[in-house]
Amino acid sequence: MRNDVIIEIEHVYKSFGRVRALVDVSLNVYRGEVLFIFGPSGGGKSTLLRCINRLEKVDRGRIVVDGVCVTEHPKKVDIDKVRMEVGMVFQLFNLFPHLTALQNITLAQEKVRKRSKEEAEEIAYRLLERVGLPEKADVYPDQLSGGQKQRVAIARALAMNPKIMLFDEPTSALDPEMIREVLDVMLDLAKEGMTMVVVSHEMGFAKAAADRMVFLEGGRVVEVATPEELFTNPKEERTKRFLSQILH
Repeated sequence: MRNDVIIEIEHVYKSFGRVRALVDVSLNVYRGEVLFIFGPSGGGKSTLLRCINRLEKVDRGRIVVDGVCVTEHPKKVDIDKVRMEVGMVFQLFNLFPHLTALQNITLAQEKVRKRSKEEAEEIAYRLLERVGLPEKADVYPDQLSGGQKQRVAIARALAMNPKIMLFDEPTSALDPEMIREVLDVMLDLAKEGMTMVVVSHEMGFAKAAADRMVFLEGGRVVEVATPEELFTNPKEERTKRFLSQILH
């Protein structure tokens, strides 16, 4: 039994009106693990990610992130402190359009991490280099391609020195030729041992980088297994059907 759990999700329920988004979801994420979550649209994948850093509040259940119970009463939890440790990359980039790539990466460092402008810029330049965009420091988001925007968004999240990275369908809004450049950055992070929870349909990434895969449908965990187990011999009939539809 592994004892290096960094995220504990216990019997979590979440509804939006009559729609049950999460139904009795229990999962652990281990330090340094890449957990890949997939399933049909509306299955609760993005909701689960948003509950981890409390962008959504659970109805029932418990989520503990690196020792802090984020589902406690708001007065008992410093959620900003938790979010400093958890970087999130969204489907639609969420960059500030009036700020350059460099400024998008330095803003939270200065405001939240209280770094000096010089230190924040030094870190931002280093991260732009890391994601392959050193020449785009002074460029505004509307002058960047989708893949470039997403790489800036990843650099922005990494600038906060998170212990955990959450990726919410990071390539689904991209043209096919731009997907690779984003996945390459994510693969590098995985190789460096970053704890990652990735919601995606990019099965090539799952094969290359995931430690475990979670099939989520109707807000329920249907199956959890290693990529090798899921791709060669999924146990659940529903998992088999879903994979047969998306793996051509």
